Amino acid sequence: MQTVYTFGGSADHSDPRQKDKTVVGGKGANLAEMASIGLPVPPGFTLTTEECVRYLAEGGAFPDSLHTAVAAALRHIEATVGKRFGDKDNPLLVSVRSGARVSMPGMMDTVLNLGLNDETVEGLARVSGDPRFAWDSYRRFIQMYGDVVLGIDHGLFEEALEIAKEDKGLYADTEMDSEDWQALVAQYKGIVASELGRDFPQDVDEQLWGAIRAVFDSWDSDRAKVYRRLNDIPGDWGTAVNVQAMVFGNMGETSATGVAFTRDPATGERAYYGEYLINAQGEDVVAGIRTPQYLTRAARKLAGAKPLSMEEAMPDAYGELARVFDLLERHYRDMQDIEFTVERGHLWMLQTRSGKRTARAALRMAVDMVGEGLISQEEAILRVDPMALDQLLHPTLDPDAPREVLTTGLPASPGAASGKIVLDADTAELWSGRGEKVILVRVETSPEDIHGMHAATGILTARGGMTSHAAVVARGMGRPCVSGASAVSIDLKARTLRIGSLEMREGDTITLDGAKGQVMRGEVKTIEPELAGDFGTLMEWADVHRRMGVRTNAETPADCRMARSFGAEGIGLCRTEHMFFDASRISAVREMILADSEAGRRAALAKLLPEQRADFREIFEVMVGLPCTIRLLDPPLHEFLPHGDAEFEELANVTGLGVDHLKRRAGELHEFNPMLGHRGCRLGITYPEIYEMQARAIFEAACDVAEASGEAPVPEVMIPLVATRRELELLRALVDRTAQDVFSERGRTVEYLVGTMIELPRAALMAGEIAEEARFFSFGTNDLTQTTLGVSRDDSARFLGPYVDKGIFARDPFVSLDIEGVGQLVEMAAERGRATRADIKLGICGEHGGDPASIAFCEKVGLDYVSASPYRVPIARLAAAQASLKGG
Repeated sequence: MQTVYTFGGSADHSDPRQKDKTVVGGKGANLAEMASIGLPVPPGFTLTTEECVRYLAEGGAFPDSLHTAVAAALRHIEATVGKRFGDKDNPLLVSVRSGARVSMPGMMDTVLNLGLNDETVEGLARVSGDPRFAWDSYRRFIQMYGDVVLGIDHGLFEEALEIAKEDKGLYADTEMDSEDWQALVAQYKGIVASELGRDFPQDVDEQLWGAIRAVFDSWDSDRAKVYRRLNDIPGDWGTAVNVQAMVFGNMGETSATGVAFTRDPATGERAYYGEYLINAQGEDVVAGIRTPQYLTRAARKLAGAKPLSMEEAMPDAYGELARVFDLLERHYRDMQDIEFTVERGHLWMLQTRSGKRTARAALRMAVDMVGEGLISQEEAILRVDPMALDQLLHPTLDPDAPREVLTTGLPASPGAASGKIVLDADTAELWSGRGEKVILVRVETSPEDIHGMHAATGILTARGGMTSHAAVVARGMGRPCVSGASAVSIDLKARTLRIGSLEMREGDTITLDGAKGQVMRGEVKTIEPELAGDFGTLMEWADVHRRMGVRTNAETPADCRMARSFGAEGIGLCRTEHMFFDASRISAVREMILADSEAGRRAALAKLLPEQRADFREIFEVMVGLPCTIRLLDPPLHEFLPHGDAEFEELANVTGLGVDHLKRRAGELHEFNPMLGHRGCRLGITYPEIYEMQARAIFEAACDVAEASGEAPVPEVMIPLVATRRELELLRALVDRTAQDVFSERGRTVEYLVGTMIELPRAALMAGEIAEEARFFSFGTNDLTQTTLGVSRDDSARFLGPYVDKGIFARDPFVSLDIEGVGQLVEMAAERGRATRADIKLGICGEHGGDPASIAFCEKVGLDYVSASPYRVPIARLAAAQASLKGG
C-alpha cells in the first residue's frame, strides 16, 4: 500500500486514496485536489496518516521503505522546480506541516525554509540576488526548527531578536539588513548549542526526518490529547505530514502572504474576508508579529485603516486570488479558508479547507447557499454542527466587553450570566425574590438545592464533572454553569469565597461563561440570543427530514413553555421529585416520609395532593394535546430528610412529634448506598399510597384541562427503576385502579399509557417479559450507564479524563452514550420489547437525548423519540434530521 503521495507538477492525482482525508489528512487531500484542477500549488508530497499510526505503535521507528519513498518524492519536487535539496548553488527549500483528517488548529506548528544551512544560505543569496532575504529566511528556519523540532523555548530567540533591534535603534523586523540577520543567525546557533549541547543540524536529510518525526510525535502531545478530548476526535486517526516546495512572500515589495475566507466567518456575509502582509512569511500573519493589512478596499474603508489593501496595492495578484476564491467555493460548495503566497507577483495556493465559522455564520451560509443553488436543503442540514447551536440559544458575553478571568473550570452548561455570589440555596431564593440577580456557588449541588438553582442566574461548583448534578440540572433549566472549578474555596461560616489569593464575600459580583468554563470578576456585558430568520428556516427543513420525535425533559411550566418555543413535541421526562423540594411543601413531604404508619403517610399525602394536582395542571395546560411522560417519585427518601436541629425543630412544630422521635425515625431510614437502595418502584411497592396520590393528581389534572380546553393531554405514567415484570404488574394495576376511580368521579376519561424507565441491566435483559405490562419504554441512560459501568456519575470526573486520554473510553460515557456496552443493552431491550409488543413506544430521556452521536445511535436502533433538556431541543431536532438523512 502506498505510503507517500506526490502532488503538483506532473504528479498523477488519479488514485482515490490521495483525496481521501482519512488517508492523507484534510490538508494533503485538498492540496492534491487543487493541483488536479489546475490551481498554482507548489509541488510536494504527503506521508499518510497510516504511517503515523504505525510509527507510534512501533515506538518511533522509520522503515527503510519509507526512506526510499520519501527520497523518490523529493526527486519529484526537484524535477518540477529545477532545484536540488541540499545543493549549495541552487538549493530546494521545503515547508513541513501536519495535516490530520480534521483541522486541529495550533496542535503542530509549521516549519518553513527547511534545507538551509551555512552553505545553502549562500547559494540562496546568490540565486535570489537578495542576501537580506536569504539570511532572514535562515534565521526564521533556525527559530522554527529549534522550537518545533528541537524543543527549545522560542522566547530565547525572540529575546535575542528584540535585543538586536534595540541595539541598532530599530523598531520593525523589516528594518534589519543582511548583516543584521547574519549576526542574528550566529546568535541563534549559539542558543541551540547552549541549550542542547550540540550544534544546529547542517545535514538537510537530518533536518527533514527530524521535522517528520516531530509531526508524528505531535499527535500524542499533551495539548493534542486535550484538543481531541474536547472535540471528540479519536486517538487512532493519526496525522499526515505534508512536505512542499517553499515559495517566498518575503522577497520584497512585490511579494506577500495572507490568510483569507471566501465569506465572513463571523457573520456569514458573502464578502471576501482576510488579511495579508507584504514582504512577509506565513507565521508573520498568524502569530501577530506584524500588523496585517486588509484584503479588500471595502474592508479597509469600513475600518478606517490607512495602509492599502491587497486589492489596491497588488491589483493583479488580488484579481487572480478573487478568481481562485470563486472557483474553490464552487468546487467544494462551501466557504473556504485559504492560505496563499505571492512570490514576486506570482500567486501560489498553499492550503484550502472548509473554514471554521460561528454558529450564526454557519446558519446564514447554509441557508444562503441553498438560495444560490450551490447546495440542497439536505446538504444545508448536514452542514451545521448541532452542538454549535448552543452559541445561539443562550445569552453570550459581548466579545468587545473587558473581562478579568479569575479561574477556569468545566464548561458544564452554556450561556453567560452575572450576579451576586450566594453560598446556599435558601439565600439564592431569598435574594432573587427581592429582585437580585445571583450566582449560586457551592462545593457541589444536590437535589436539595433545586430551589436555589432555579432562583439563580448561574451556578458555580468547586467539584463535579460535565454530567454532575449541577451540570445536568443547569442544562435542563438553561442556566449557565461552570463545574469542577477546583481553585474555588468556600468558607460557609465566614460567608466568603476564595479563588487563589483573592478573597470575595457573599454579595460580591461575578460573571460566568458556561461555554468556556470561565469565572470573571464583576459584571460583564451580555448579548441576548435571536432565534428567528436563518435559524427558523433551517429548523423547518430539519423537521421535514427527521423521523424521530423530539420531546423535552421538564417539570415546570416555564421550562415547558421554553421547550415548546424551541419546538418540543411533548414531555419525555417530568421528574416529580423536583416538585417535592418546593419550600411550601417540603414539610409535608418530610412528615410523610417520617410517619411510622400508613395512616400518618396518607394524612401528609392529603396535604400534597392539591399541590401535585396544580403542578400537573399547569404543565398539561402548556402541553395540551401532547404526550407527557411523568415519572413517579424516584430518588432515595433520605434526600428529603431534615438536616440540622433547626429543621428538625421546625418539623416537630408542624407534626406535633418530638424532635428525638423524628431523629430516631430518620436514623431508621439511613442507607449505606441509597442510590441502589429504597428508591424508584421500590417506594411504590412498599408505600403504594405515595404512587396512588401521584397518579390521582395526574388524572385529576388531566381531566381538569380536558374540561377547560376541550383537548386533553396524553399522560404517560412512568414507573422508575423496574427490574422485574412483577414490579410493573403490581404498580400498573395501582395506576389503572386510580385512573378508573378518577374517571368515575369526573364522568370523563382521558387517554393514558403506563410504562417504565429502562435503567437497570436486568430490565434490559428481561425487556421481553416487562413489555407484557408496559405500553412504553423510556431509556434512562444516565442511571443505565452508572449501573452498567459501575461508575458514579457524580464522582467520575476525577478519573474519566485520563480514561479518555488513554483510550479506555472513546468519550465520557455520561456525555456521549457508550454504544458498545450500554448501547448494546438499549438495542437488545428495544428488540425484545418489540417482539412482545409490536406497538410499544420507545424513547430515550437521559442526558444523552441531547447528544448528536447518541441521537444517531437512537436513529439506528429505531427509537420513536428522544427527549432533551429545553435548551437542547433544537440541537436534538437538527441531530435527528442529520441521523435520518445519514440513515442512522
